[in-house]
Amino acid sequence: MNKKEILEIRKQYTHEWCAISRICTCYVDGEKNIKTQMKEAFLSLPEEETFKYFNIFKQTLSGTLGKNLLNLEFPLEAENAGGAQEFLLRLRDSQLKDEALLEEFYQKIIDHYYFPENYYIILIHAAYDIPGRSLDGSEMFDASDNVYEYLLCSLCPVKLSKPGLFYNMEHNQIENRIRDWVVEPPVKGFLFPAFNDRNSDIHSMLYFSKMAEELQPDFIQSMFGCTLPLTAKTQKESFHTLISDTLGEDADYELVKNIHGHLNELMEEAKDSPDPLVLTQPDVKRLFEYSGVPEERMEHFDKAFEAAAGEKASLLASNIAGGRQFAIETPDVTVKVKPECADLIETRIIDGKQCLVITVNDHIEVNGVNVRTIPSDPDERQEGRQIPASMQESAESSSAQEDEEHIPMEAVQAAWASSSFSPAST
Repeated sequence: MNKKEILEIRKQYTHEWCAISRICTCYVDGEKNIKTQMKEAFLSLPEEETFKYFNIFKQTLSGTLGKNLLNLEFPLEAENAGGAQEFLLRLRDSQLKDEALLEEFYQKIIDHYYFPENYYIILIHAAYDIPGRSLDGSEMFDASDNVYEYLLCSLCPVKLSKPGLFYNMEHNQIENRIRDWVVEPPVKGFLFPAFNDRNSDIHSMLYFSKMAEELQPDFIQSMFGCTLPLTAKTQKESFHTLISDTLGEDADYELVKNIHGHLNELMEEAKDSPDPLVLTQPDVKRLFEYSGVPEERMEHFDKAFEAAAGEKASLLASNIAGGRQFAIETPDVTVKVKPECADLIETRIIDGKQCLVITVNDHIEVNGVNVRTIPSDPDERQEGRQIPASMQESAESSSAQEDEEHIPMEAVQAAWASSSFSPAST
């Protein structure tokens, strides 16, 4: 699914566009015990509640594709009788009216989802009458040919509200607030089947995780039978490893800067596309070649890619790019610039030392203070730094008495006060 297809489903979560037919919920405590369940026609709920559920459903379809929202494909064995996909398909087709299937679904969640606290399982069935599209992209609601029937599941933590005080209007006084068990925003969820090319795709699904690095691969494998793709962090680490292994000793600043620069150019060209930019092994290989990686280094690229990312792996450009900053780090100094301004930094050998040279304009700040990089009159600046004569005399007289006593701080301050030295001259 791409961004436009996700937004098309999200927009249904209002009373005007609601396509939800049924909602079923299950409250589970930290000991994995089912405390209560609900099965209702969605629009039979009080309006105040439906708005809160709408917000939860929208949050289950929010985040960044490739990080918080992952497109998963079912393996063939999952579609056989008794497989994970086949079970979800039966659950969807039952429109959540089969008690036995619901109980089995809840038990699967409880058995495989790791969450040691209370949580709330929300499962809805919806049937979206897909409107047709004209040539200019506008929707034609009287030209619908297909219905997208789907399940959306949200897993929400349930936690005690914070202790505090509140104003009791009836008693007209401040009182201790009673702590309640509150349903929080979802941390995991899924949409089945996927809404690919604006139609049902029963061979894939969309998985949501609020924390991009806490995907729970065991839960995904056990619940859905799907193989988890590389996380965003792992993709970035794999890309960095690939650069290091491919370039070896040739990994100089200019070459690495070119790779990231051309990667940002590709992302800029694809920014208006609803689909995220995905780089396969041949794509990354062309990126390296275009960036000037020597031919002899490219001879072992294929093996390096498979070792770093895995066979047939693909990388999302948004996961491996440096983002809004181009960072250069040394053990003691970190320099960050906008990617388009990376050419302002050069590497040079000065007095036999490796140096970073930064081109600057007239505006420079040090801790919020505007400064010059070079004094207007270096000779005058050097004179301004000389020790005042009165202090020099005090220092000379003190050397004879060095073993007996130190100069009092008051004497030093008085010498500075009587001198013509002005801090402003620096």
